[in-house]
Amino acid sequence: MSLITNTTQKPKGGWWALSPLAVFLCLYLVTSLLVNDFYKVPITVAFLVSSCYAIAITRGLKLEQRVYQFSVGASNKNIMLMVWIFILAGAFAQSAKQMGAIDATVNLTLHILPDNLLLAGIFIAACFISLSVGTSVGTIVALTPVAVGLAEKTGIDLSYMVAIVVGGSFFGDNLSFISDTTIASTKTQDCVMRDKFRVNFMIVVPAALIVLGIYIFQGLSITAPTEVQDVEWVKVIPYLIVLGTAIAGVNVMLVLLLGIVSTGIIGIGIATTGIFYGVNTSVSTAFFDWFGAMGTGITGMGELIIITLLAGGMLETIRYNGGIDFIISRLTRHVTGKRRAELSIAALVSIANLCTANNTIAIITTGPIAKDIAQRFHLDRRKTASILDTFSCLVQGLIPYGAQMLIAAGLAGISPLSIIGNLYYPFCMGICALLAILVRYPRRYS
Repeated sequence: MSLITNTTQKPKGGWWALSPLAVFLCLYLVTSLLVNDFYKVPITVAFLVSSCYAIAITRGLKLEQRVYQFSVGASNKNIMLMVWIFILAGAFAQSAKQMGAIDATVNLTLHILPDNLLLAGIFIAACFISLSVGTSVGTIVALTPVAVGLAEKTGIDLSYMVAIVVGGSFFGDNLSFISDTTIASTKTQDCVMRDKFRVNFMIVVPAALIVLGIYIFQGLSITAPTEVQDVEWVKVIPYLIVLGTAIAGVNVMLVLLLGIVSTGIIGIGIATTGIFYGVNTSVSTAFFDWFGAMGTGITGMGELIIITLLAGGMLETIRYNGGIDFIISRLTRHVTGKRRAELSIAALVSIANLCTANNTIAIITTGPIAKDIAQRFHLDRRKTASILDTFSCLVQGLIPYGAQMLIAAGLAGISPLSIIGNLYYPFCMGICALLAILVRYPRRYS
């Protein structure tokens, strides 16, 4: 078979190796901003063009081998895991919506939270859940449908509401002891998680408190519906299962599977007994309605899956062409002094994240170089680990082709750029992290 990996020397990276990323950003981001319409250029088309360009500029390989190299990235195990999560999330969201779980959960939220604390409450919930589960993706999957329902009932801008969930989800992704970014950053820097947490906590908690204050202030003008429907508790059970198992640390795929099964069992039970509406349907009709809802949800994730595959292939081509190695060598060439050393580490992991769309991979890629810089300039390993984790989460929360942004946009049916424009916490976190480097804070670890 002719599709074999290339055994010749890999091309030496240069600015040209990063140009596919520039093509995508110009075609999608810049064009959308210029015409002030985030839907004018479909993100799938932007990725298709930049992917074709990435294949075209790859040197030293025949066309067949270039396509193979692209396919290696698209079929990466992390990409396939994301695809599985998207499929299960679509199936759960639609089946939960059809059997009334989302509406019931929204009504429960409106009953519990006062009007003026609705925004702050959703942000706190996202922070708490992400801190408990250690993953931003799991938090977004669990809370985005509820945020969508709340936006519909209260009149709050949908992209703004979803942005609250996305922003809060990165709080725990950055701090949690079981987050893969925390594990990767501490392992690569040979420091204890507890110590890294202390440094990280001192840097990002002020950002979280500032954002919480903003949401409390903005929430003063919100008025919930005067008549909120009674809570149908049995319909809330699927979401209680999802949130409970997520907080317990269960794998996100198993969490979604349990949610799907629970929506089926409860939905079929409600439909066949007429417990709420007094109208009975046959078991077979209810069963196939459930299947139909799952199918609709999975199909609705089709564009998201295509984007993920194209992004994975394009970013792998950039890596193969030496784009990441080129950036690392350029940024570390003229480092002098502790402040510049920390800034170079922040820039390294940020650009690596921009090129990989995966904060864990970005940390693993740049971690050894960051450790060398830390040893050379006598940086505190705990702060170095914090810088790696914080800046990777910052970039991951701001790129329109990251898993978190894509799944939130897919579940809400909106453009990723509209979410980015309403994010508070990642920006505030980034400012605090940058100030921590510039003013040498916390002083004990600087």
